Order: sequence, then structure tokens, then C-alpha cells
Amino acid sequence: MSIFTGAGVAIVTPFQENGEINYDKLDELIDYHCENGTDSIIICGTTGESATMTEEEHMECVKFAIERTKKRIPVIAGTGSNCTRTAVEMSREAAENGADGLLVVTPYYNKATQQGLIAHYTAVAREAKAPIIMYSVASRTGCNIEPATVAELVKNVDNIVGVKEASGNISQVAKIMAMTDGNIDLYSGNDDQIVPILSLGGKGVISVLSNVAPKETHDICELFFNGEIKASTELQLKAIPLVEQLFCEVNPIPVKKAMKLMGYDCGPLRMPLTELTPEHEKSLAKAMKDFGIALV
Repeated sequence: MSIFTGAGVAIVTPFQENGEINYDKLDELIDYHCENGTDSIIICGTTGESATMTEEEHMECVKFAIERTKKRIPVIAGTGSNCTRTAVEMSREAAENGADGLLVVTPYYNKATQQGLIAHYTAVAREAKAPIIMYSVASRTGCNIEPATVAELVKNVDNIVGVKEASGNISQVAKIMAMTDGNIDLYSGNDDQIVPILSLGGKGVISVLSNVAPKETHDICELFFNGEIKASTELQLKAIPLVEQLFCEVNPIPVKKAMKLMGYDCGPLRMPLTELTPEHEKSLAKAMKDFGIALV
């Protein structure tokens, strides 16, 4: 059984002006998603600025999300690291704290070979007793999980159940599905490719768009699952201009500004991320209005 099907939000992490995590605002966001159709919360991923958190902050944030979600929807903890030992420790702790699943990005900077990726993910899975979704996003990490590697890990390691595929390469996605005989929980890591990946047997999306349009992103998936392919495709295509603006600068710079435009002030970004430029803010606001999102 999949950890979730549909649209899981790669949730932003709100910060106070002094840079500390704003847990009151995070609590508000968790309720917002539970009440507006989001199918899962992915905490402390790329969009959550996990790379700027200390390990203590990271795990405290994960624990808070698990406790405050109260089993309303699954919580998946981002626990990847470029250090296998760190990934093991964080994954184990998140599983012990009750995470429904783990999202584990490939090592970055000290990039692993494909054999290194097999060793890395096997080590994490051996120690962390929770379902694991691998995260392949070579545009950020410089490290791609090849289809044969995905297939070997899913077939041979019981609790490695899926992959968040953010390569943007539909041919690679198709090859993954072919090499696993479809026995994998495949999630789109790109909001502009939800329907294409669902058409290949995907289970849903781990989404930046869901931060600002949770119901609509859920509906893209739900309509597809219900056989309403035309309506699902139309909603996917309607979202394309907004998705483009949500990635006009490095994620999560635009989406945090978008949240503020909606009335959810999630505070500053942590450096080295900086505020969205005025030019991009203007085009982002227009795309949000065109999509039907009310601004304050």
C-alpha cells in the first residue's frame, strides 16, 4: 500500500524575523493543508529549506509536524544528506518519532556512483524502519539515480518503495516503470509533469504548487484517478504559467513570496537565499490572479 496517492505538499518552513522556526505559523499551515485537500505533508525537504537547518532544528521540525498533523494525513520526513551516517541517523529518528515515510535525496557535492547510491540507500533502509521514497533531482545534486539502480533497490530492499522523479526526463521515467514492472510508487517531482507521470502509472506528485493551490493540485490527481483525463489535463495546463513563476528564481524563493501575497507571511528566507526581485514579484502576482488565487 502506498504511503499516499495524490498531491503531497513540499511544505515551506516559516521563520521568525530572528531566523528561528515559527512553529505557530507552521501549525497554521498544517491545518490549512489538512482542511484543503492536500494528501500528504512532506516536511523538511528542499522547499522547507532543510539545507540551512541544523540537525537538531531539522528533527525538532519533523517531530512537530508529526505531532500536529495528528494522523489526519501522512507525514513524510525529508531525511537525506550527503553523509550516509547523517542520513541514517536522521532517518532512524524520524521513523522512531512516527513518520509515515521518509524522503531521502541522493548525496550531493560528494556525488556517489550508482554502486555508491545502492550502498547508501541500503544502509539507510536497514536502519530506518519506515517506507523510503528516493529523491532524484540531478539539477540540484548533480547526481542522477539511473533506472537500473532504482529497479535494483526497489526489488531488493523491502522498505524502499518509491522514487520522487524530478529529472524532467519522461523517457527516464518510462524506463523506471518498465524496469520495475510498475511495482513502484512513482511521484512526480515537477508540477508541470503531473499528468504525464500519472499516465505512466505514477501515484501522484510531491508538489511546490500545493503550497498555494492545494485543492487544485489534489484535483489534478483525483480527476485523473477517476478517469476524467480531459478535465485533469485542462487543470494541469491551466497551472503551467503559475508553475513557471513559482520557479522563476531558486525554489523556495518564489513560493514563500506567493504565500505572503495570499496572507500567509512565512517570514524571511535563510541565506544564501534572498528575497524575490520586484520584477518577478509582479509577474508571480499576475500568474496567481490569473489562476484564480485571491491575493491580500
